[in-house]
Formats: sequence, structure tokens, C-alpha cells
Amino acid sequence: MKTNDIFPNRQLYQFGYCAVFAKSVAPAELLARAGGEGLHPVALTRTETAHIEALGEDIDEDYVHDVSLAQLQDSGILASDGPVLRAGEHEGWSFVIEPEGSYLAADDIVKSASRQTVALSLRDSESGSCWISYAEDGEILSSFDPLFPDNDYGTRPEVLKELTGLVAAISNGDRADAYANAVRAIQQRLQCTVPQEADESRLLTIKIAEGY
Repeated sequence: MKTNDIFPNRQLYQFGYCAVFAKSVAPAELLARAGGEGLHPVALTRTETAHIEALGEDIDEDYVHDVSLAQLQDSGILASDGPVLRAGEHEGWSFVIEPEGSYLAADDIVKSASRQTVALSLRDSESGSCWISYAEDGEILSSFDPLFPDNDYGTRPEVLKELTGLVAAISNGDRADAYANAVRAIQQRLQCTVPQEADESRLLTIKIAEGY
């Protein structure tokens, strides 16, 4: 599988993204772990979500299908500010994706996502800075910039290195491709290689009002 075929990537999110993957956790539960309780997700496509972000409360029903404006209002998705999170699943792994922002990159979120399971956090910012974190049962074992894989701030970085061979993947490629090569190696070995098509359908979507 090519790098650009694995979700997420810059082909889908040209201005960057944050994403969190969790094994054997339902998408609705992953959203709750990332955004808190009492949320009211609504199922939206990536295109519908982009229209809503652009138009806000001026959105017309022509831009969304099978979803009423009342549902959008009740869900909080029309709030003027805050991160938008969409969650789905593929072959035993759930994922939550945030376009552009950095809300999902918080340590507390990857810790929460990993409760009684494992979680992987990926951040690729518009500025070019990238970060990868891996957690097991509430503990961040690995947390690093792939350009400097030896500077790992996790409690047991050797775990992810041994599981995935990420250091070899980075060393054997161009420095400019360090993030892409590390992510590909990690996702393939953890078996959370979600195809980008999984992000095209309707996914549970929330907005964290004033979440930034």
C-alpha cells in the first residue's frame, strides 16, 4: 500500500491534520474520549463538513443530505469556533480526524483514547512540524518528532521501536520523508492501515465549541 493510499495524508488534508487511532474502541466511544460526554454526533461526509465550516449557520439544506438543519443545530456543529472531529472505523481500529487544528494532539487525549487498549496519535501541521505518539492503557510510551527519533519523551520508547521498526524505516529513507516513512511503518505493523476511502463516507461528527 502506497503512503498516499493510507489515511490520513496531505492529499486529503492539504493544510495538515491531527488523527488518533484506537484499537477495539467504537467510534462513538472514541469521540467521547476525545471530546467529553454529552455530545450529540451527526453523520456527515467530509464534503458536507467542509461546507458547514465555510457557511456556518448560513448553511442551506442543499449542501447536506439526510440531515436536517435542526439536527445540525442540536449537535453543536454550527458553533462559530472550535475543532471539528469526525470518527469512523476500519478492521478493528477506530479513528478520529481533525482537519488543520491541534486539539487532538494533546497528551491527555491520546492517554484517554488508550484506556484498556492501545492508541496512536499523528500530527502533521501546515507549518511542516510533525509529531507521533503511542500509548497503552493510559500511558504514553513513545512521543517524538520523526526528524529526531532518538529524542523520545515517552516512558518506554523501545516498545514502539521494537513493534514497528520505525527507526530503520526513517534511516533508510530521505530525511524529508521521515514522517511519512515512520507513519507507514507504524501503521502497517500495528495493522491500522485505514484506506483513505474510509474517510469519504458519512462519519460521526462533532464540534468542540471553544475547544481551542
